[in-house]
Amino acid sequence: MRIISLNAWGGRLHEALIGYVRDADPDVLCLQEVLRASDAAVGWALYHDAGLDLPQRPNLFEEISAALPGHDGFFCPTSRGELFDGDTAIAAEFGLATFVRTSHSVIAQGLDFVHGSFSSNGWGDHPRPRNAHCIRLFSRENASTLTIAHMHGLRDPAGKGDTAAREEQAEALVGLIERVWPGDEGLVVCGDFN
Repeated sequence: MRIISLNAWGGRLHEALIGYVRDADPDVLCLQEVLRASDAAVGWALYHDAGLDLPQRPNLFEEISAALPGHDGFFCPTSRGELFDGDTAIAAEFGLATFVRTSHSVIAQGLDFVHGSFSSNGWGDHPRPRNAHCIRLFSRENASTLTIAHMHGLRDPAGKGDTAAREEQAEALVGLIERVWPGDEGLVVCGDFN
């Protein structure tokens, strides 16, 4: 089974990302930093944060879905905030996405926050909310099962050292995995752990 995990960076490397996932055609694609804006028609928008303007793809989830037509997509938002197309604000959600080839059956799954909770009115303060998605798959081709979990780790502006919040996040991830994974089959844990 081919499993790919990538930080999509909000689509900043859009053309290369779309080409890569289309060519790689993984069985399971786990993406972090994905955006979805149900009513945005623009290709690019800007994310404003602390003096930075980062180009983002508000419809990245739909664009990846179109590149992988033989896959089911699951979008798992952590927050809802604004991107900007000039002076026009675009409401968008930010989070994880998991794409599973339709020849594999998702027989169990869990989604939960490993830090904070859903922010419905803005991206949130640092360290921002983080979630994890865990799926258990049955491969009809191999008559086998496998559990896959992914998340995006906390970004702490002070650096990437160990903190109590990161330890709590790791424990929450283990708790989520234990709710889905039976313990007697393969387990893959991936993501951008920071």
